[in-house]
Amino acid sequence: MDLFSRTWAALRAAVAALPGSSFAEPSGCRGWLVRDLVCHLVIDAQDVLITLVTPTSSAVTHDAVTYWAVASELPSGDDPLDALIVRLAAAYEDPALLKFHLADVGAAAGRAADLADPGMRISTQDMVLTAGDYLSAYVLEWTLHHLDLPAAAPPPPEGLARARELVEQIAGTAFPAAFSDTDVLLVATGRRAPTDAERASLGDLAGRLPFVLG
Repeated sequence: MDLFSRTWAALRAAVAALPGSSFAEPSGCRGWLVRDLVCHLVIDAQDVLITLVTPTSSAVTHDAVTYWAVASELPSGDDPLDALIVRLAAAYEDPALLKFHLADVGAAAGRAADLADPGMRISTQDMVLTAGDYLSAYVLEWTLHHLDLPAAAPPPPEGLARARELVEQIAGTAFPAAFSDTDVLLVATGRRAPTDAERASLGDLAGRLPFVLG
């Protein structure tokens, strides 16, 4: 729970520090500008708020690892929700308005997470998780999107380490120890291609890349 709060606070601070001109630059998310990514974060914060006030008595069906659906194809931008986010982001026009909206709803999501009972069962996307597992899954989300911001201060090292653990659990294998946590996250999710040397050290795992998380 604490790691969720630290990674989320660091991501919001990184967005707040971005100059307005950065919002028109490409982000690390394929097909999205920084403004599109930040708009996506606003939607994510709303999802966190909604989910944490949607308790259920049903049995747990997923955890922080199985929460993630994994595909092998990078997004094309044709998904209706992806296209909607681009239109919503453009409607803000002034990056300061987008920053303000993220700061506002983001702070509320952070407070809701701090107050949540980690053992409480919640329902989202036809899944039932404990609040603790749900927020742990978001450590990976926040850390990846922090890396997607151009020229931003790096994510907290403990968030990078936990995100790597989750990716390796999703992959069902460890990445080579020579890979930094950041390299694992970028290469594993297709945010950059492995170098020839990295591909050689990955062995058979290279043929399974990327792990596109959704």
